[in-house]
Amino acid sequence: MTAAPRIRVQRRPVHGVLLLDKPLGLSSNQALQKAKWLLRAEKAGHTGTLDPMATGVLPLCFGAATKFSALQLDAPKRYEALVVLGVTTSTGDAEGEVLSRTPVEAAMLAPERLAAVTRQFIGCIAQVPPMHSALKKDGKALYEYARAGVAVERAARRVEIFKLNMAVTQDGQARPAIKMDVACSKGTYIRTLAEDMGKALGCGAHLGALRRTETGGIGLSRCIGLVELEALSEAERPTHLLPTDALLAEHTRITLAPEEAGRFLSGLRRRGAWPDQPAVAVYGEQPPALLGVGHVTAGELIPDRLLSPLEIQQILQEEALTS
Repeated sequence: MTAAPRIRVQRRPVHGVLLLDKPLGLSSNQALQKAKWLLRAEKAGHTGTLDPMATGVLPLCFGAATKFSALQLDAPKRYEALVVLGVTTSTGDAEGEVLSRTPVEAAMLAPERLAAVTRQFIGCIAQVPPMHSALKKDGKALYEYARAGVAVERAARRVEIFKLNMAVTQDGQARPAIKMDVACSKGTYIRTLAEDMGKALGCGAHLGALRRTETGGIGLSRCIGLVELEALSEAERPTHLLPTDALLAEHTRITLAPEEAGRFLSGLRRRGAWPDQPAVAVYGEQPPALLGVGHVTAGELIPDRLLSPLEIQQILQEEALTS
């Protein structure tokens, strides 16, 4: 029997940001590719890796917005985590092989003990990145070395824990656990935090579940799941995209007259009475459109990332159709 021919999906230019609630079991890239397919988008990128076992806020960038995706890599994050006590694993999470089991004594979970451990991890701390991570060593991700049974020396890195709340609970197997709410800087490994916390309590621990609840001020209430996105019609799906400049809320806005806008868009520096600014979003006056991002030093507006004239034209056409 001859197999039915595969229908080729017609891709199209899509520009904007989708706030995704990443589901359990998919890598960030798998979630991205699924959303890209649902939107029939030509170009897409995500804003930072969430492990397959993690769920939650994952902004996805499409078209011109991919030029600003790195901004979310540097943004502070917030997570809800379940830390399973008394059990350590080879990966530091629930997917690894059990390495040790230690009885969890009542004294370890006493309020004063938990308070002392909480204080120990608040502020700037040193973390050794886990072997099962996407951090690269000599061009290769650490998890690739780990899968090959090779341990690589990793230098400790400074991260900051802004807020840490802990409450005693149990996991689905009735094992003692801690529910943790943590706000932290970029580069913080919650899996490592869970393991270090277990060491501090004296019983060992691993990360049982993880949900990112916020990144750079973007919370779960603004996100949509893949199942919900797929249930929509093709015409409805793009309505959930935020504008291309959605990730530029913290940038100072500068608007340029048409002649100056054209020169800036060609990569030329412009002079003006602007105060020094490390991050500016630059717009054209007529037509009103995002041109790119840059910074101001000593009265010079210096381009960093620019949209192409074609991207600007496509965004203006899309806005005209939806207005």
